[in-house]
Amino acid sequence: MNLNDLRYAVAVARERNFRRAAERCFVTQPALSLAIQKLEDELGVRLFERSRTEVSLTEVGSRVIEQAQRVLEEAGKISEIARRGQDQLAGPLKLGVIYTVGPYLLPELIPILHRKAPHMPLEVEENLTAQLDVLLRTGRIDAAIVALPFEAPGVSVLALYDEPFAVVVPTEHAWAKRTSIRADELAGEKVLMLASGHCFSNQVAEACPELQRRGGEILQGNSLETIRNMVASGL
Repeated sequence: MNLNDLRYAVAVARERNFRRAAERCFVTQPALSLAIQKLEDELGVRLFERSRTEVSLTEVGSRVIEQAQRVLEEAGKISEIARRGQDQLAGPLKLGVIYTVGPYLLPELIPILHRKAPHMPLEVEENLTAQLDVLLRTGRIDAAIVALPFEAPGVSVLALYDEPFAVVVPTEHAWAKRTSIRADELAGEKVLMLASGHCFSNQVAEACPELQRRGGEILQGNSLETIRNMVASGL
C-alpha cells in the first residue's frame, strides 16, 4: 500500500466512476483498476461494489476512504513543513494587533509584507493588549503590535515608531485654530476617550491626570473612528 493507491481509491470514491477517476489522477484506467484491485487484495476486503452503470462504496469501504483522506491530508502537511523549512518566509505569520492600531497600520503594512514575502500567509488577530499578551505567551500568535510600555516574561520588545497625542475638536470649537493645548486645560472640557481596557486610555489618563482629579465629564467609546465622528458631530 502506498499513497498513490490511497489517492486512486479516494478519486474513485469521489467520481463513482473508474474512467473519470483515472482522468483525475492522470493515469490510464487499466492502471488505476489494477491499483484498486491490489489495494483490496492487500486489505482483504472489497472497497467498491461495481456494476455496469455505477460504482458504490461498501460499508467497510466508506470507513477506509475516510481514513485514507485523513492520511493524505496529513501527508500533505509533511510536504508543507519541508517547504517551510527551505523558506522560512513561506509559513504563515500570525500577527496580533490592538484595535486602535490595526485599521491605520495594516493597510500600509500588508502590501509591504506581500512584496517582501509573497508566499507568506498573514493571519491577523485584533484584540486588546491583555488578550494579545495571553495569545503571545501561549504561542497562538507569533508577534503583536501594541502600545508601549509592554512587558511579558520571555517576550522581546522592539519599539517601532513614536506618535504624539493629539486633541481633536469640532471645527467651531474655540481651540480649533490652536496649535497646542496643555494637558491641564482638558480638565474643564467634556472629553471623549477610549474605554478602559484599551492601553491608549491608560496612557491618556497618565498624561492628563487632571481629568480624573477634577472630576471632568468623560465619555467613552470603543474605537478611535467612533470617537472622531462623535467629536465631529459636536457631541
